[in-house]
Amino acid sequence: MRSSRQERWLKKGLISCLFLLVAITGFGATTTKEYLLGAGDAVRITVYNNADLTTETRIAEDGSIPFPLLGRVTLADISKPAAEEKLSKLLVDGGYLRQATVNLTVTDYRSQQVSVLGEVAKPGKYPITAATTVMDALAQAGGISEKGSSSVRLVQHDATGGTRQREIALDQLVAAQGSADLMVQNGDVIFVSTQPLFYIYGEVQKPGAYPLQRDMTVRQAIATGGGLTLRGTERGLKVSRKGKSGGIEVHKIKLNEPLLAGDVLEIKESMF
Repeated sequence: MRSSRQERWLKKGLISCLFLLVAITGFGATTTKEYLLGAGDAVRITVYNNADLTTETRIAEDGSIPFPLLGRVTLADISKPAAEEKLSKLLVDGGYLRQATVNLTVTDYRSQQVSVLGEVAKPGKYPITAATTVMDALAQAGGISEKGSSSVRLVQHDATGGTRQREIALDQLVAAQGSADLMVQNGDVIFVSTQPLFYIYGEVQKPGAYPLQRDMTVRQAIATGGGLTLRGTERGLKVSRKGKSGGIEVHKIKLNEPLLAGDVLEIKESMF
């Protein structure tokens, strides 16, 4: 039978493999939402059989680009196909070309970015080049590090300028991969905190500090510490815990009670 520690590392390993699979293949990515062009994006535009109209430029702050014959054309907040259709229509309706087949390529994505911070392999800002989920963004950042928590915090801005924060467990991310509810938008922040720890000492096989899993009980904590020694007992369990006043308080605790971050669990020696 696997120990809780083995199961934890196995689960984290499987999640890391899924991050790698997403990064390499795009598995699970949602493609129903088109990327919208925006200020800062660099584009290359070609018109079939009209090499003189080839344009490489960056979309200005006002959302427009300079284009031969047409002057400044606004391309912000529309998709790549819509931009191609708009330029084609302007060229034909303006009498410049009888038929215009336009191709637009984004050569540098700058207008939409998500920040991935904290315990990830490569923290920083990453471009949103298509419909992107939290899992996709984490994969771009190289996945969660070994010190990372089993949940991530997603900070999003609303229309009023306020922010909304959500705590999302890793298993929820895996189960909901591709869900529109977990899509990131421009300006979002994904933060992975350091895994909280608990401490166990006394009559256990492997005393020390261990990552605190969600809803971990005292019984599971003892198993994580390798189980009791021959002299150990489950009676008279005590935990040292930070109180509301900030000081350390010592409490009796039962096997089925949950531990909190920073708890120090003492396992006593049996008197018999």
